[in-house]
Amino acid sequence: MDKSLMSVIGYSHNLWSSTMSFLRTVLNDSVIIHPPGFYIIGFQSFPYISVYIIFLAFVYVVTVVCNILLVYIIAVDRRLHTPKFLAVVNLAVIDIMLNTSTIPSMIKTFLFKDNFVPFNQCLLQMYFHYAFLALESYSLAVLAYDRFIAICFPLRQNLFNTLLIMSCIIGVTWMYCAGLLAYSTAIMTRLSFCNSVRVFSYFCDYAPVFRLACNDYSLQWSLASASLGHLIGPFTFIILSYFIIIVTVCRMKSVSSRMKALTTCIEHLILVAIFYIPIFSIFLFGLFIRAIDPDQRVLSLSLAVCIPPCINPIVYSLKTKEIKIRVLALIWRMKTNPWRPIPNQCVEAFNSVMKLSRLCMYVCGETKRNLFYCLSES
Repeated sequence: MDKSLMSVIGYSHNLWSSTMSFLRTVLNDSVIIHPPGFYIIGFQSFPYISVYIIFLAFVYVVTVVCNILLVYIIAVDRRLHTPKFLAVVNLAVIDIMLNTSTIPSMIKTFLFKDNFVPFNQCLLQMYFHYAFLALESYSLAVLAYDRFIAICFPLRQNLFNTLLIMSCIIGVTWMYCAGLLAYSTAIMTRLSFCNSVRVFSYFCDYAPVFRLACNDYSLQWSLASASLGHLIGPFTFIILSYFIIIVTVCRMKSVSSRMKALTTCIEHLILVAIFYIPIFSIFLFGLFIRAIDPDQRVLSLSLAVCIPPCINPIVYSLKTKEIKIRVLALIWRMKTNPWRPIPNQCVEAFNSVMKLSRLCMYVCGETKRNLFYCLSES
């Protein structure tokens, strides 16, 4: 009985192998094989995967809460309805969506041991992850544009950087990334998967998936290589912008003006370093050090992608004075009476230096306005 059963199993296996071999030989564009789904098998030799996934779950909660709080603070305060903070809101939304595209599925895969992902769901996750990863890079370039206009063209800021212009720039980046990534994901349906369906990554990653195909994937490989432009292009724009900003700052006569201009760039430079340095380091290590452990590479990539969306709102809350004052005011409201409106005196009390600077700017503005009025009357 056992021998007959083994012979049947062996015959079935040989039949399947010969069938797949035949399909690989005669496969063309008219014969496409799509599997029911893929199995995510990253972190095979990682001993503390459960602890790491729990840590990422905490990162996800912090990402969602902090970014929603940041969006809420900017939305309810009309004084923050400026092009700069519109770009900050754009970054906050992208941060939430970027971590949402991977961390919940990682919890299901590695914590609850359900590593099967249906084919269409795999493509959907692939699309959203890379679309928002590209948007993260472009959103940092948009913030660099805001700093570039504010420092290099302060007198023309209301002409070159309005809410309408910033909205159009953000809209163009969204449409560009959504369209390009839709095409990159759609061509994955042209591939046939008649071999393994085990994806060695922490999600349905683009390159590990198309490498499983048994027909030609040169187009997908070319698009994957070209997708580095989503990182290199915005990063180059940021570097050039700050080069011009530094030249402009060096030409300023007042030391206080130089410090004030550079201070407004600190939070953005921190975000740029947090996002680009880990990703570029991983690519360089993979390029020059071939013997890197696959699990270490997957771990590094997951950290490089998941940590910046968590840190971004914290950096803006601590380094941006306007956001800092509103956060402290919100904390004060929660500690005292959540239904009582916050007096303006309490908000101003959080930063006495800022209060004095605003008062000086107000007096100077009134003096200029009165002088202009007297000259026009005369």
